[in-house]
Amino acid sequence: MSFEFSIARRLFGHRDEGHRLSRPVVRIAMWGVAVGLAVMILSVCIIIGFKNEIRQKVIGFGGHIEILNEQSLYNAEAQPIAFDSAQLGRLTSEPGIAHVQRFCTKTGMIKTDEAFKGILLRGVAEDYDTTFLATHLKAGRLPRFTAAKSTNEIAVSALQAKMLGLHVGDRVYTYFFSEQVKARRFHIVGIYETHLREFDNSLVFTDLATTQRLNSWENDQYAGLELLIDDFNALDSTTLRVAQLMNRTQDDYGATYTTHSIRELYPGIFSWLSLLDTNVYVILTLMLLLSLFTMTAGLLIIILERTNFIAVMKSMGASNGQVRRIFLYFAALLVGRGILLGDILGIGLAIAQQQLGFVHLDPATYYVDAVPIQFSWPIIIALDVATLLITVLILVLPSYLVSRIEPARVMRFE
Repeated sequence: MSFEFSIARRLFGHRDEGHRLSRPVVRIAMWGVAVGLAVMILSVCIIIGFKNEIRQKVIGFGGHIEILNEQSLYNAEAQPIAFDSAQLGRLTSEPGIAHVQRFCTKTGMIKTDEAFKGILLRGVAEDYDTTFLATHLKAGRLPRFTAAKSTNEIAVSALQAKMLGLHVGDRVYTYFFSEQVKARRFHIVGIYETHLREFDNSLVFTDLATTQRLNSWENDQYAGLELLIDDFNALDSTTLRVAQLMNRTQDDYGATYTTHSIRELYPGIFSWLSLLDTNVYVILTLMLLLSLFTMTAGLLIIILERTNFIAVMKSMGASNGQVRRIFLYFAALLVGRGILLGDILGIGLAIAQQQLGFVHLDPATYYVDAVPIQFSWPIIIALDVATLLITVLILVLPSYLVSRIEPARVMRFE
């Protein structure tokens, strides 16, 4: 243990009743660091949680990667694309791809006695991963998803149910327009709610066979495939590999395959999520400035109140550099305690929100009904280390005040 650190540690643990001003200043500086760090931790956990929550909802409606008919990009209605068992097997075995599922869509309208509403009927089969829908199921059950036969069962969103006055168990008429009007009577077996208005406003889920027949497609024709991957961070590289495998090739009916990531299909949502990072940077900067301000002011006051100590140390042969290091070690210990308190405060509040959800949000505005929390321990550790290093480095400048204190002049006035 160095001489300077040993002295700094004794000063830090010593309660000197004579320095009445420095005691509250030390507390204010320490709590300034603690509160600033707690706000930084909460901000990071909230933004990561919020981005992950919205991202998972978008992925729940469309998978990570979609393989479509190239003409679907230029038409309001989805165009059919065929896949055989060999293609499905090849995609499933592709590294990084966890699951492959088929889907069909058909635009139409739900009509009741009092109102009507446009919908996008989405048909899925037995291979559909129901985890997302089951998690957000508000009432009833999921339809029987199958490609073998029509079940005439649908799941509508809570938003649609509220607008049309629908309930589980109701039977409703739907109409679909192409070369001729097709009417179908469906049985509502479930109501889901994700608070993502862009999707809740239109999507209605049913079985794959129903949508294929409404579109007059063959049994091997679909609107596309949805691919779920193991690692979202590998989305771009996985999309590129799938595109190299599928793009510019044609199915048995002459349709051309095209591959797009969920980020490309919904650029507005993902661009908005990226903008949230700017808010985090602003908050981190402001909180770090708060910590620097309180610590700088605190260190200056501590130095000015301990001029006698500085004079004695210099008279005993300590150099200006050694005395500066004593106060910098003192500041590091103070910042360290503030970081510990900030971790306890920030992580404690984040855990409480994660478990209890006591801070609620308006889902119509924020797409979630409670503030979401997700921990990233590497980022939290990085915040701790960065706060300590940046604060202590910035304090090097005010520590040079020590060199202006002359032992002879101080002792003359004692």
